[in-house]
Parts: sequence; structure tokens; C-alpha cells
Amino acid sequence: MRAGILITLLAVSLAAAAAVRAADDAVAPPAAKVAPQGSIAKEPAPPPSVTVIGARDAHGILGRDVRSPTDEDMGRIVDAIVDREGTVRAAVIDFGGFLGVGSRKIVVDWNALRFGGVASKSDSVTLELTKEQVTAAPEYKEDTPVIVLGAAGRLQPWDFEH
Repeated sequence: MRAGILITLLAVSLAAAAAVRAADDAVAPPAAKVAPQGSIAKEPAPPPSVTVIGARDAHGILGRDVRSPTDEDMGRIVDAIVDREGTVRAAVIDFGGFLGVGSRKIVVDWNALRFGGVASKSDSVTLELTKEQVTAAPEYKEDTPVIVLGAAGRLQPWDFEH
């Protein structure tokens, strides 16, 4: 008789435990929607904005030939330099040499470049400086202070100390 009572108590305990567990599952939200304790559930990021620029309104400049106003070869644009705010400040031009031998890179003020006739990849950019000015410009080397060649009175010092 004692064994019968124990079996009955065990059966009742198991039934009660199953009922409690079923009640907990019904009350709790699905696990996928529950954020970890102490964190805030994040909403999905909004889609990015889209801007459409017409093919006639914008063109890439890297690799473009650079010419003087008198149509002298001034090199080609190989890089652009931006400040901390993302404003384009200057262009790096690979100048001189023949087939890459003897050439050097110089930096020119962005405002000294004219992009009027760049409708096709074969069109060049005009640099408002003379060949003599460009020849006398110091060479650009990465990880050294940048010396920017530009028209007189147009340049502002860059303050990167902050």
C-alpha cells in the first residue's frame, strides 16, 4: 500500500509539473523576439538614400590627362586628397618622365583644375598653372607634410593638429 501511495504522489507531481511548464510556455513570447536581458531590441536600419547623377553631369577623374591652358602635357591625375570633413582639397598629379620612368608626383590645389571638357574618358582636365611652375613644385611623398601648388593667394593652411 505504501508503494501505491508513492506511485500516486509521483504521478500527481509529474502532472502538476507538466501543467506548470505548459502554462509558462503559453505566457512567454517566442524566443526569437526576446532581446537579451539589459539590451534594447534594435529596429532594422532604414534603406539608404539614392541619388541619380546623369551621365552628362559627372565623370571620374582618376587617370585623366592634365593639360596646361596652352595645351602642354602636365601629367595625369592619380589621386585626390581630402580633409577631415571629406572636402576635396587637392589632386595628386604624376608629372614628367616617359612611360613612368623619371616621373614624380606633385600636389596641386583643387581650385587650379578646370573640368569643362570632360565629356568622354579621352578628354583632359586643364591645370591653371604653367609647366615651369609644375616643374619647380616639390615632390609628393606619402606620410610627409603635403605641399600644395596653387595660384597665388588662394591657399589656406591645413590645420591637422586637433
